[in-house]
Amino acid sequence: MRKITIAIDGYSSTGKSTLAKQLAHALGYAYVDTGAMYRAVTLFAIRNGFIGDGSERLQALVQLLPKIRLKFAPNADLGFSEMYLNGENVEEEIRQMEVSEHVSRIAEIEQVRYKLVDMQKTMGKDKGIVMDGRDIGTTVFPDAELKIFMTASLQARATRRYKELLDKGEKVTYEEVLENVQKRDHIDTHREFSPLKKADDAIEFDNSDMGLQEQFERLESIARRYMEKI
Repeated sequence: MRKITIAIDGYSSTGKSTLAKQLAHALGYAYVDTGAMYRAVTLFAIRNGFIGDGSERLQALVQLLPKIRLKFAPNADLGFSEMYLNGENVEEEIRQMEVSEHVSRIAEIEQVRYKLVDMQKTMGKDKGIVMDGRDIGTTVFPDAELKIFMTASLQARATRRYKELLDKGEKVTYEEVLENVQKRDHIDTHREFSPLKKADDAIEFDNSDMGLQEQFERLESIARRYMEKI
């Protein structure tokens, strides 16, 4: 059975990364969380005072892009790869609310997208990969054999994200999370470069009322059918 490229796009807090990670493991494929890459660049921007606290010095960030090194390194204990920024494991820090508040703004910068899309194309050149993000099926791998577009109601996504942050010990309100999800939706779908949109040949996957196991089983079934066609 030949290997294929599986592109999973969709709105924030639809569980793309969790599902893509499970699918890659089941198929024996490599997994790339492109959202983690944009989050790492966002963390770099925050740490250097380029964004946050009412300030935006995005041109300064652009000038330092060549100094940003990103790498996924496997963690055998966890069973998946973690994000490293300039040699530092930042997997936990990039998932915090502060990064979530700014990641869509950083992701709409043309030079940032060019840099990361180029890296992503290199990662997937040999196929046998599951990659999730916002523009995988439209920009990174427009010829992917299988494209999934994940969606869910705004309330379902905000509730999932809120519970996830509480479990991590963050002090946030549901209203703050709901506002953040709405804001990210608007920026992601209205940015000039590679906006979030469903590819014409993508399968829409609404998981508003699905549990994780049902989602995984349905998506694995779809993926194996596509793999058999190749």
